[in-house]
Amino acid sequence: MAVETTTGFFPFDGRRVAYAAVGAGPLLVLPAWWVSHVTEDWQAASFRGFVEGLAARYRVVRYDRVGTGLSDRERPAETLTLDYEVAMLEGLVDHLTGGPVALVGISCGGCASAAYVTRNPDRVDRLVLHGAYAHGLELGPAEAREALVGLVRSAWGVGSRTLADIFAPDSPAEREAFGAYQRLASSARTAADLLQLTYDYDVRDLLPHVGVPTLVIHRAGDRAVPLRAGRQVASLVPGAEFVTLDGDSHLPWHGSTDDVLGAAASFLGLPAPPRQAQEPAGIEALSDREREVLRLVADGLSDADIAERLVLSRHTVHRHVANIRRKLGLRSRSAAAAAAARAGLL
Repeated sequence: MAVETTTGFFPFDGRRVAYAAVGAGPLLVLPAWWVSHVTEDWQAASFRGFVEGLAARYRVVRYDRVGTGLSDRERPAETLTLDYEVAMLEGLVDHLTGGPVALVGISCGGCASAAYVTRNPDRVDRLVLHGAYAHGLELGPAEAREALVGLVRSAWGVGSRTLADIFAPDSPAEREAFGAYQRLASSARTAADLLQLTYDYDVRDLLPHVGVPTLVIHRAGDRAVPLRAGRQVASLVPGAEFVTLDGDSHLPWHGSTDDVLGAAASFLGLPAPPRQAQEPAGIEALSDREREVLRLVADGLSDADIAERLVLSRHTVHRHVANIRRKLGLRSRSAAAAAAARAGLL
């Protein structure tokens, strides 16, 4: 049965901010991430499945930050601060409830979540962070960050596709759809400004003051925010639980959504996602390139060796290996070697 979603607006700083709500129960808020569109994101089955999983127990609310989606699109330069983002989140919570909420902070939304908790400790009862980081300047070399912001600002089509490849590397169809979604959600100028804001965040001094139960989830191969950044967040939040998942997608609704919901189930009081009883796919499910990579894995080559042999980036090889293991239901490289032998690839 489809879950009904409703949309509305709340006033903030003389502007209108759009939000969408799904489900019934205690309030769970998804603080805004980079760019979003609360009606268009619902058209994506993967996103819808993730939110519906949370809505099994909660009323789940997400919103478009000022400058994106259905919210007022004008985003003045003076509003590009973490304080403004926290005030926006405070405005939403004040508009919806007087009681405590659960927060699920995703990517840069984790910074706003942590800052909100430190300023409103009695209004949050639990915090989940996925793909989060403490210091944006540590997400990549300065020249790489500057080049990406410049690409988004000057060539939004190419920039959105580049970011889609980083955020959602699981399939060409997902990447293409996500690239188009980003362009619909924001103008090039605002997208670049908000990306720069993402890099400007620094909550290292705030995280030790997060005083609510906290779960930090991070995918091992996250290409946008490296695993070490998630570990740093967990180390700075007192008593935080840290869970590492397989996969390289940055956003929780790409890749294995059930893994993310399963990791959060006990912490949030959600029903555990049903386990799909299905046989792993056969070797025919692999692309030609994946078969080639599998053969080299079976030959004992490392990801770096394979990258050099095939003239690919290490990230690309890592993604191929992860896809091979997922498709074939393999738990290790030795199991991959055995699968290659059975398939006659050696």
